[in-house]
Amino acid sequence: MSLRERKKRLTYQAVSDAAIAMFLERGFDKVSVAEVAAAADISKPTLFRYFPTKEDLVLHRFADHEDEAARVVAGRAETESPLAALRRHFLDGLERRDPVTGLCDAPEVLAFLRLLYGTPSLVARMYAYQGRSEAALARALGDRMRDRLAAGQIIAVQRILALENWRRIDAGESADQAYGSAVENAELAFAQLRAGLGEE
Repeated sequence: MSLRERKKRLTYQAVSDAAIAMFLERGFDKVSVAEVAAAADISKPTLFRYFPTKEDLVLHRFADHEDEAARVVAGRAETESPLAALRRHFLDGLERRDPVTGLCDAPEVLAFLRLLYGTPSLVARMYAYQGRSEAALARALGDRMRDRLAAGQIIAVQRILALENWRRIDAGESADQAYGSAVENAELAFAQLRAGLGEE
């Protein structure tokens, strides 16, 4: 990575961190883009070169996960089916308390997810990220109609599982307390996917 690229990434991260801190303190809708730019010591046009929308200041944290399902499928062993690889990866994420699975009770993750799920414009924007995840997974599966249908089902299942885990954590359960049910739900979900996708 070039020095210029490293500087760009550092700026990108610093701007996002400053924005999220302000959003957590005052609420997403009560902080203007101009205030974020001023706090990050950059101009508003420069900020928009890094983040096309205000929502992207928050949701860029999901950008690394956009093609995660596709990468899991592409990197699986030849003897492992795509769905088996995705099941294994999701269960591993639950065990590691990966925030993407919703099963994480670290205070900073809880604060971030409350901001996310409590802001309608962020929830709406998140669907665009999930749409790109679905498209990437469909391509990894072969990009036929059956692959696009399968990708839609798989991404929806992962979203529903993560949201259910988050709801339990937000209601006061610890990640450890919710873990058993989270695994049971994941196993049920992937069993239904296997049946529906004809992998039984």
